[in-house]
Amino acid sequence: MLIHSSGLSKVKDSVTEKIFFGNEPSAELIAILTVYFVQGILGLARLAVSFFLKDELSLSPVQVSALLGVVALPWIIKPIFGFISDGLPIFGYRRRPYLILSGILGALSWVSLATIVNDRWSATVAIALGSLSVAVSDVIVDSLVVERARVESQADAGSLQSLCWGTSALGGLITAYFSGLLLEHFTTRTVFLITATFPLIVSCVAWLIAESPVTKDRSENTDNLSLKEQLAQLRQAITQKSIWLPTAFVFIWQATPTADAAFFFFTTNELHFEPEFLGRVRLVTSFAALIGVWIFQRFLKSVPFRVIFGWSTVISAVLGMTMLLLVTHTNRALGIDDHWFSLGDSLILTVMGQIAYMPVLVLAARLCPPGVEASLFALLMSVSNLAGMVAYEFGAIIMHWLGITESNFDSLWLLVLITNLSTLLPLPFLNWLPADDAKIETINAETAKLVPSLVSELSLKEIQSETVE
Repeated sequence: MLIHSSGLSKVKDSVTEKIFFGNEPSAELIAILTVYFVQGILGLARLAVSFFLKDELSLSPVQVSALLGVVALPWIIKPIFGFISDGLPIFGYRRRPYLILSGILGALSWVSLATIVNDRWSATVAIALGSLSVAVSDVIVDSLVVERARVESQADAGSLQSLCWGTSALGGLITAYFSGLLLEHFTTRTVFLITATFPLIVSCVAWLIAESPVTKDRSENTDNLSLKEQLAQLRQAITQKSIWLPTAFVFIWQATPTADAAFFFFTTNELHFEPEFLGRVRLVTSFAALIGVWIFQRFLKSVPFRVIFGWSTVISAVLGMTMLLLVTHTNRALGIDDHWFSLGDSLILTVMGQIAYMPVLVLAARLCPPGVEASLFALLMSVSNLAGMVAYEFGAIIMHWLGITESNFDSLWLLVLITNLSTLLPLPFLNWLPADDAKIETINAETAKLVPSLVSELSLKEIQSETVE
């Protein structure tokens, strides 16, 4: 019996160490990881949304691009949700009820898309509510992770964040290919109904969150900053030149126009790519994103900001020009099939794009002063999301000027040229970034705890780049 018990103990220790990265697999941890997993698995409907907007609602590339900018609004105001959760507890609880409500809201948004949405205005509202649902649940689960991470030892710092990131990435990988495969056998509205079940999982696991009533929390945690003190520290932080200048650079860098919406219409209407193949592309790009993160962490994380932003911007612009070969059908003259060219191009561009975006996380984390790390980090990421919205609106305006529609792609090459060259516009402002990284505190146990927030920001970028949500 002792031998049997010892064996079970070894198995448990091995699972804890290798699967949960040393974190004790409690019910609350399972609930937290489930929320991150659901965030990743919601990608199941991404291609369905794209085809729904294009085929069933007959929206043009301009309208889709404009819609994508609008539905990103909940992610821009995400810090407000954190303040609401902290300051307005429901029945005495600040986390659990908001998770439950976010799950219900998400389910309702997908059900409405599957049943009653029949025009662009109702589609915008429904998709925006779905975006709001994920943004709220993300804020809540991030706060739970930060609270748990505060009691981690120095040796274990970052292990919980890595586990959360991996769980979300796993969810995205699982649904990447199936997002296209399902559309080969079911309608978009059926896929929406299937997707509606996942937010309800968040509502269910919310009951596993161990939370004490807010009155008890306040009596036992007198060291927590009040809302007024947090706002004062935030105001003091954002008025510092060393913080707002790099933030302004990131905004300019991210706000350049994008051609993603037009390119989706081109690949489906002109190249006649099937949903199943687009699912393969999503799977390839999901793996490519992980490769990009690994390359950055392995070889580039110690490179100065100015160097990595400068070179990654130039290289990304040059590689982005390869899209001209596809939109002008030059690849066919070179004997390269559209499908193979698209796969290879997506792989390379996604790896490079991920490498280029990772410094945003590092820079944002290093800029955050002690005491308001999570709040300022969320604010910086909101600025980045605002830039993404501007990029889609600028893209929509340029598409309108060039006369690009769901069937006219004569000027698409010019749009690709403009969007790629515009990415070079931030280069004159490189001196807004810190010249010497040594002057900024290296990511430590506190700033490393902000990593989960980036998971959702990267997911949003992925959603927008695929012309969905």
